[in-house]
Amino acid sequence: MTIEAVDTRARGLRPHRTEAVEVASAIRRIDWLLLGGMVALLAYGLWAISGITARDVTGNANYFVVRQAVYAAVGCLGFVALLFVDPMLLVLLGGTVSRHSKRWLDIGFFRFQPSEFGKLLFVLFLAGFLADRARRVGESRTVLEAIGFGLIPILLVFIQPDIGTAMVYAAALAAVLFVAGVRWVHLAALAAGTVVMIMAVLWLLPASGVHVLKDYQAKRITGFTHPDSDPAGATYNVAQSINAVGAGGVKGRGEAGATQTNLNFLPEHATDFAFASLAEQRGFVGVSVLLLLYLLVVWRGLKVIAIARDAFSAIAAAGIVFAFLFQVFVNVGMNIGVAPVTGIPLPFVSVGGSALIANLLAMGVLQAIYIRGAARPKAYR
Repeated sequence: MTIEAVDTRARGLRPHRTEAVEVASAIRRIDWLLLGGMVALLAYGLWAISGITARDVTGNANYFVVRQAVYAAVGCLGFVALLFVDPMLLVLLGGTVSRHSKRWLDIGFFRFQPSEFGKLLFVLFLAGFLADRARRVGESRTVLEAIGFGLIPILLVFIQPDIGTAMVYAAALAAVLFVAGVRWVHLAALAAGTVVMIMAVLWLLPASGVHVLKDYQAKRITGFTHPDSDPAGATYNVAQSINAVGAGGVKGRGEAGATQTNLNFLPEHATDFAFASLAEQRGFVGVSVLLLLYLLVVWRGLKVIAIARDAFSAIAAAGIVFAFLFQVFVNVGMNIGVAPVTGIPLPFVSVGGSALIANLLAMGVLQAIYIRGAARPKAYR
């Protein structure tokens, strides 16, 4: 029996509930700005979806927003649960990352995309690998091993085919290598190899008769450089998206006046091109609010990296933040015609349960890292 327990009994009191103390302590150390940004993004995304999809299901204007709200509730439960789980324990899950040969799995009441949830496990596994080899991270062998482990899920996702998600995995790989302290010469070699691989897939191999991508995929990826080259075919989506963004002007056309969205000229307006639909309905003002909320979350995410208690936590936080930023950047870019159309969803806005829940879980891990970093004495932060 401990001295504290004896003293407690002597005073006629019950022993303190350790669990309650830990919960209260964790709540006090939450990054409230990050939490506020996440909640605001979630609410703004649901509001945007309610307008974007109001005319998509005849007789049920709230069909998609209600479904998205249910997914949000599930994701929030996961978010809260992860606050009380040490991120190091999640590395055990990261070691079991696997991919299905198809992009979606159907379990009756819910179709989910394993690769969306795999992003988080991918980052955690690589962070654990690199943190464990912190003293050898400058060696070529360590870098090659990390890249090799990363390429396995990247290639499996790529051949589903899901080029957009594979790009997010690759961006996360680059981020964790950078934050882990990989030498610049290794990063430069990785960048050069990536450029060569892209050129080979899009131009060199097809010129020799080997087609890695289907014709429509290659045209979509390269079509953003000439959006008017095939307005009725491969570049139709990009052209209509640019028109929708431009039509929104400063204040937008409103829900009723957004003809590009309402008349279905803008394809995939609830998923891939949700940003363009929001721009048409709410204009520059509406999308500026969204981008500022993204900026808030990214800023606080960088704070999490700075305050992380150890190398693993810092590397994992960096992978999560950069993957999040990359998704925003590419999705917005493809909606305004400056990035290839790859099917990357807009975080917290595009309709889809897998992406929304996965993003909320990632935010939960970020908060968990912040909570444990904030628990350290200030002298060690």
